[in-house]
Amino acid sequence: MNSARRTDPDDSVVVVGGSGAVGSMIVDLFRGDDISVTIVDVHGDPGASPPVMVGNIIEPDDRLARALERAETVILAVPESVALAADLSAVRSDALLVETLSVKSGFARHLEETDRVGASVGINPMFAPSLGMAGRPVAAVLHREGPLADAFLDRVSRWGGHVVLLDATRHDRLAAATQALTHASVLAFGLALAELELPFGDIDAVAPPPHSTMLAVLARITGGEPEVYWDVQAGNPHAAEARAALRRATQTLNETVDSGSEARFARLLNKAESALGGSGDRYRTACAEMFGIVRGDSGNR
Repeated sequence: MNSARRTDPDDSVVVVGGSGAVGSMIVDLFRGDDISVTIVDVHGDPGASPPVMVGNIIEPDDRLARALERAETVILAVPESVALAADLSAVRSDALLVETLSVKSGFARHLEETDRVGASVGINPMFAPSLGMAGRPVAAVLHREGPLADAFLDRVSRWGGHVVLLDATRHDRLAAATQALTHASVLAFGLALAELELPFGDIDAVAPPPHSTMLAVLARITGGEPEVYWDVQAGNPHAAEARAALRRATQTLNETVDSGSEARFARLLNKAESALGGSGDRYRTACAEMFGIVRGDSGNR
């Protein structure tokens, strides 16, 4: 980088991938704090409102490099393949680098292999961005500590996010259980339902609240971006273990029912409830509230 070309730093934010769901949410939150934000997207529309800088973080042109040089915070709201290949040479050594990946261990290793010395933090909003951050969990991994990283996480808390600090490995194991396993279970439900080849009109007419809830989650997942759910399943080193546990659990259920023993089935229910960590009553109450909403929305049940 030609030092004669370097621009004066400021407290602005650059969000790479700022036109996507997560990126857009972060842009709106920063702008709500009156922070100057530059949106960068490889397929951006410079005539959009707010304007988007068309740029490729893997091969940044001079205009993007100048924005990176100036910014106090650079946020990568991009897939892992892009984040790992990003050319960040123009980012100031005293700037904060933030990634929003659903898998953290790969980027953590990548940082260890680079000469970057600035603060870096990874966040994973554990919810669909369209729901908003207020009151929802945000998993966070401190790749490189520093005052800017602490200030950023404090800002996330002020936005209403419930910050949960983890190391990269623990994050990925928890994400495999809470995201990969959940998505796999719902997709397996949808595939099994399709295999039964029953008319959906009949299913919809008789579906009890648990089934309607599963249909709603299935619709949400299948209506999303395949890339997001692919990253959760294929990118997480612990996702295969979660899917294998799901496969074994289905087999155990089959064997229990085939045994003809109701007592054995009751023990299976007790073992399943142990996964709730003693919070069964709280979640039963939450389920009753959700079912009330499902019943009200369905109109015919």
